[in-house]
Amino acid sequence: MLGRLNHVAIATKDAVKAAKIYGTAFGAQISEAVALPEHGVTTVFATLPNTKIEFIEPLGEASPIAKFLDRNADGGIHHVCYEVVDIIASRDTLVKEGARVLGDGVPKIGAHGKPVLFLHPKDFSGALVEIEQA
Repeated sequence: MLGRLNHVAIATKDAVKAAKIYGTAFGAQISEAVALPEHGVTTVFATLPNTKIEFIEPLGEASPIAKFLDRNADGGIHHVCYEVVDIIASRDTLVKEGARVLGDGVPKIGAHGKPVLFLHPKDFSGALVEIEQA
């Protein structure tokens, strides 16, 4: 059911600035900034040979990332994202096993144009987990 690590997300006040060092120091390919109003964030990706780093910054004061940055002023790791073959079957299995899906349980389109769901950190050793349809 669980596929490869798709990305690690880092919350920051300035996603473009945060991603820049990955491009200059490590030679990573850096994406353009993309606003995702449904998720309340702006994203920038640094593409590495085996995964991606997603830099997320708040998009508006109601952004869940704004609240995260209030508690973690310097930013930090926000979530990890794993690919799954079938997001609905994965969701149903996870719920059956006691995991809690955040929101209404209906996948939303994420930064890669694919359906995503977030899982409660208390069910995953304190880590916010995102699953993305592969």
